[in-house]
Amino acid sequence: MPLEPLEHKVRGVDHAAFPTFDPVATVRFYRDTLGFPVVHSICAAGWGPEDHPDFIHFFFDIGNDDRIAFFYYFGLEPVHEAPRGDAYAGFGPDTPEFFVRSRHLAIHVDDQDDLLEYRRRLDASSWPVEMQIQHETIESIYTHDPNGYMVEFTRAMRPVTPQEDLDATLTIDALLDVVGAPEPSFGKLLARKAELIVERAAAWELEQSR
Repeated sequence: MPLEPLEHKVRGVDHAAFPTFDPVATVRFYRDTLGFPVVHSICAAGWGPEDHPDFIHFFFDIGNDDRIAFFYYFGLEPVHEAPRGDAYAGFGPDTPEFFVRSRHLAIHVDDQDDLLEYRRRLDASSWPVEMQIQHETIESIYTHDPNGYMVEFTRAMRPVTPQEDLDATLTIDALLDVVGAPEPSFGKLLARKAELIVERAAAWELEQSR
């Protein structure tokens, strides 16, 4: 029996997310070829279970407040494709495979009341909420639909600032440098990003002094 229509309405797709094993080509395609700006990035070290690899989750603006997002996992290479666009990956020929399940659909809601209403409905169903997480600027709940697809409902905890957009650009530029060199790692990403901040701050100061 369907429930009554909601006063708590969804506001369309917040983002669709996918794994990438070639972040350089991904950035070149979405940012440089299609002109979709990088608008946010999440750097995650020591996230989740002990064996979970470090990763960066980065977003492109595709218009109308919608975004497409990608996960890049440090140290993982694709082993073979899995159903529904997810992928098995491994750290090397003698190490266990790690199942990368980053593909998901994120649906935007207005506020915490709406988010909690969807949590209530899911928890009362056959598909209860599996995680509720606050990550940087958003709070999200996650479940899997009957087909095994991950579905996220998300609400903004605060607006993303222009400074955070700039930080995302620095992060992605550092990532492109790091993955083009041998043995990319999360630590190397942070070190390169710090170098870029120093370099660009010096260039900005020189420009302001002219």
